[in-house]
Amino acid sequence: MMKVAVIGLGAMGYGIASSLRRAGLEVSAFDISAETRARFTADGGDARGSAEEAADGANAIVIVVVNDKQTEAVLSGGVLASSAPGAVLLSCATMAPDRARALAKLVEDSGRLYVDAPLSGGAKRAAAGELTVMASGSPAALAGARPVLNAMATKSYILGDEPGIGSSFKIVNQLLAGVHIAAACEAIVFARMLGLDIAKVYEVITASAGNSWMFEDRIQHVLDGDYQPRSAVDIFTKDLGIVTDISRASRFATPIAGSALQMFLMTASAGMGRDDDSSVARLYAQIAGLDLPGV
Repeated sequence: MMKVAVIGLGAMGYGIASSLRRAGLEVSAFDISAETRARFTADGGDARGSAEEAADGANAIVIVVVNDKQTEAVLSGGVLASSAPGAVLLSCATMAPDRARALAKLVEDSGRLYVDAPLSGGAKRAAAGELTVMASGSPAALAGARPVLNAMATKSYILGDEPGIGSSFKIVNQLLAGVHIAAACEAIVFARMLGLDIAKVYEVITASAGNSWMFEDRIQHVLDGDYQPRSAVDIFTKDLGIVTDISRASRFATPIAGSALQMFLMTASAGMGRDDDSSVARLYAQIAGLDLPGV
């Protein structure tokens, strides 16, 4: 049986670990939160006390942490040495393409294989094993990762044979996702300013040309007054920050992404960085002196 270690049991990682278990893979996991480890154990999972213990003898390691720095810290902490020789590592954090290439070299120098495997789909799809993976890596790495990809995703796009390509696709996705969230939040509070019933606005727009996946998903959070983080504001300060860093370095203008980044930064500065990214609507409402459900 293939042994898989999942490092990071956040909103996405917990669902991934659960999906891998349902698929019949042997799964051990680690998260820095003792409470999360206890929850995983209570659900019948195998939670270990350290990332190295979780990776002991693993044929595949799925790292589902926040960013490249956390991914590198996991790799530098003994996980590679604990894993089986020739193990394949799937790096799922959103990061700049050059960082994915640097981490791939670190992994490959240890005799292991690296798949650049950023994700899309959110916590619900992770729990259902229905993620989208934007994967790139060597043919050997992708072949080794196939059982894991099949268990965690319904769409695994194989985008090239070099790490960094998958991350490039993901950062394009994040540019659009961040802009769409900011625009959706602006639109719903604009509707509130006009004195409209925003629940009815939601009904009409989701059946009209102005709809987007993000409007349909995130504005429901606003209507519910529910800002528990499925994806936090701080995620988009990071990801749109990567977009603007690449933009500046390449002298390619991304003014719309830059404007969206400023809205996320202001929302974070207002104390909502760890709240749901739909909290951008709360910032708009605060500025305009308007109320929203649950606020």
